[in-house]
Amino acid sequence: QVTLVESGGGLVLAGGSLKLSCVASGRALSNYAMGWFRQAPGKEREFLATLSWSGASTYYDGSVKGRFVISRDNAKNTAYLQMNNLRPTDTAVYYCAAGDKFSTWPPKNADPFTIWGQGTQVTVSS
Repeated sequence: QVTLVESGGGLVLAGGSLKLSCVASGRALSNYAMGWFRQAPGKEREFLATLSWSGASTYYDGSVKGRFVISRDNAKNTAYLQMNNLRPTDTAVYYCAAGDKFSTWPPKNADPFTIWGQGTQVTVSS
């Protein structure tokens, strides 16, 4: 089983950038497709982006497409989320997730992602 640990969150001004990291331990990250999600206080968990096992295929939610970039370095067992042009509405706890069984691609919901990190807080001030 793999364990995921996110880092890189923090406080940033609107228009700024942050790069989140998700380090895997226990099993090679190359065995998993990766996803990034977020949850703001009082709101449902929201899908942001997903990345295939090799990194060749990506898919983004419309709210972040063009601003966020998902990537991975399997040699470092790490996935990333580069976030640019951040807005106060991006304030949330950000989670990375992994899954190894997908009936469709891109996934239609979070169900295939069975392994989750603990989350990292991102706060964007205006």
